[in-house]
Amino acid sequence: MLSPESADTVRATLPAVGASLDAITTRFYATMFADRPELLDGMFNRGNQANGEQRRALAGSIAAFAVALLEHPEERPDRLLARIAHKHTAVGVTQDQYVIVHKYLFGAIAEVLGEAVTPQVAEAWDEVYWLMAGALIALEARIYAEAGAEGGDTWRKWRVTGRREETPDVVSFQLSPLGEEPAPPALPGQYVSVRVRMPDGVHQLRQYTLSGGERDGQWRITVKRVHEDGAPEGEVSTLLHETVRVGDELTLSAPFGEVTLEDGDAPLVLVSAGIGCTPMAAMLEHLAATGSTRRVLVLHADRSPADHALRRDVEGLVGALPTAERVFWYEDGAGDDARPGWMNLADVGVPQGAVVYLCGPLPFMREARAQLIKAGVAARDIHYEVFGPDLWLGDEAA
Repeated sequence: MLSPESADTVRATLPAVGASLDAITTRFYATMFADRPELLDGMFNRGNQANGEQRRALAGSIAAFAVALLEHPEERPDRLLARIAHKHTAVGVTQDQYVIVHKYLFGAIAEVLGEAVTPQVAEAWDEVYWLMAGALIALEARIYAEAGAEGGDTWRKWRVTGRREETPDVVSFQLSPLGEEPAPPALPGQYVSVRVRMPDGVHQLRQYTLSGGERDGQWRITVKRVHEDGAPEGEVSTLLHETVRVGDELTLSAPFGEVTLEDGDAPLVLVSAGIGCTPMAAMLEHLAATGSTRRVLVLHADRSPADHALRRDVEGLVGALPTAERVFWYEDGAGDDARPGWMNLADVGVPQGAVVYLCGPLPFMREARAQLIKAGVAARDIHYEVFGPDLWLGDEAA
């Protein structure tokens, strides 16, 4: 916990620091990458740097951690820390890099806030940083150990054994590990990092959910081509779509992610939109493979049936589960077996005592979560996965 003196200082300066966090993190990344450009090669996602999502996520996590220290000094915000730790281990963050981040982050704080950063203020926020860093280092060491990784190196070569076009913008790759070692175990809902070399020679990482297809020690990832204005957003998904074929090799990390299907007897509600269907497909495959008799309600929203990736898989898995049902919504072309428009849970009949898994675009998840709570689902029983930097958890924790 924070020392009493530092707690008082952080409480007094939090409004000013919080209001300046975007400027601080912008300056932090610009200075660090100018001095250490190698960090952009195989570590940081330059797409998220370009669109600002990474700095907003960093700012939100720092503010949320500081608020948690002040409001709940006897508790550690494990939910916030676990989410960050799994994101870090997926890209291979190591303990020594926290020293690098500290140098440039506190340099940015001093530059942006100027004379307001007295020695007392610097010492208090330094304490916040190392409390957060120390907790993350410990969590990440445990995650690496569970993955059997030494020094954070979980990378391994895989061969593409199958490619399936799901929709015009979504493709699935079936993967088999190279070498004699079997594939590491993966929990339904986890993701892996894919590391590729871009045409300019820089390595980039992206995370993709293991969408199922785990048979004979193989994995499947399902990749949506990202259509955004302005490079380099979507550069990795475009490269995978346009260049990767059966027989090619890809470099993948071990599986990571803390939002995984938990055992139990409670009813399950799997809620998704767009490419957020991927963890739900993996969870359904696990339920079918284990002969689950849990009640399962699958709810999915998409633009049209033609845009709905993995629809055949999901329908087949729902049909294989004795107590499962599904409801789909399409903005266009709903037909007789789906509902038109956006997802509306008013007359769906969400089961009491349900555990919910939620994945999709952030605005969709915010709206779906509000509807689920209105339908009687406890907030603690709603688990969600964000693709990319988590811009929601920081706000929620704060």
